[in-house]
Amino acid sequence: MASRRLERIGRVIRESVSSTILTRLNDPRIKGLVTVTEVEVAADLQQATVYLSISGVDEAAQELTLTAIRHASGVFQAVLGKELLCRHIPHLRFEADRKFYKTLETLRLIEQVRQEWDESDRKDSSHKETGE
Repeated sequence: MASRRLERIGRVIRESVSSTILTRLNDPRIKGLVTVTEVEVAADLQQATVYLSISGVDEAAQELTLTAIRHASGVFQAVLGKELLCRHIPHLRFEADRKFYKTLETLRLIEQVRQEWDESDRKDSSHKETGE
């Protein structure tokens, strides 16, 4: 039962943070497309980690965007306090979600190994044909 409650609270936090970024934050440091990818709520409801994917800009701009969002944590807490009907509002912690980039890097490495494997097979078959 507690896990359903945590999932429900996580969903409300996710929607609230997304909406707040889109409609209430007017910080020039926020660049690119910011997406809330996941929210992990602690079992005691004291803290929630919000994972953000920031795309469309370079890494320096991503860090600046994350810093701006962290500085606006009071805005997020205030909005969430009105939307979340709980005795205690979890303290929000914002982290960059690197899963997407790790997945892309893994796929790139797999493709690189596949190409090396194909080249190795071609060399082996050409050596067999020539009798070397």
